[in-house]
Amino acid sequence: MIGSLTGVLTAKSPPHLLLEVGGVGYELEAPMSTFSVLPEVGGRARLLTHLHVREDAQVLYAFGSAAERTLFRNLLKVSGIGPRIALAILSGVSANAFAVAVRSEDAAMLTRIPGVGRKIAERLIVEMRDRIDSEPVLPGTGIPATSVAAGAQSEAFSALIHFGYKPAEATRLLKGVEPDEGTLSTEEWIRRALQSAVRA
Repeated sequence: MIGSLTGVLTAKSPPHLLLEVGGVGYELEAPMSTFSVLPEVGGRARLLTHLHVREDAQVLYAFGSAAERTLFRNLLKVSGIGPRIALAILSGVSANAFAVAVRSEDAAMLTRIPGVGRKIAERLIVEMRDRIDSEPVLPGTGIPATSVAAGAQSEAFSALIHFGYKPAEATRLLKGVEPDEGTLSTEEWIRRALQSAVRA
């Protein structure tokens, strides 16, 4: 089992990233909460990992903290929750907000996350309630100011599609993002779009 990787970040295109470790490039998938704390391409990063094995593929997931990975693993224990939905949950809502929704039995809020329908939301509330109290809570993390190449919005659109949104929904969410002064990074486009989806 691969527990962690430390190396040079050679590519990132949410939710995918490439980390070179000792001359070997590891393809990883990560939630937006992890992308928000990654260095620029060319920087060094240490990531905790979870290897998910299925019949047709082996996928390595990466996390910026033990709390993220623990929550991801606990989500996989919920009936009907696979890695894709678990990744969407970590990308679409903070750990604090998720804990609040579970404790307050706010299924409506959870169903705003792509891939989470009413039945899954209710299952999350029932099965995660006992785990959430012992779950380490992720502190809020800000996106570092970055200079971004053109196409950030297009990359954000592709990432939203990967997270389960339909093209029309992804377009609507991105149109609702109001850029601050300067250019938004791909990660910031995605984070703001997902936040608006949860608030909607």
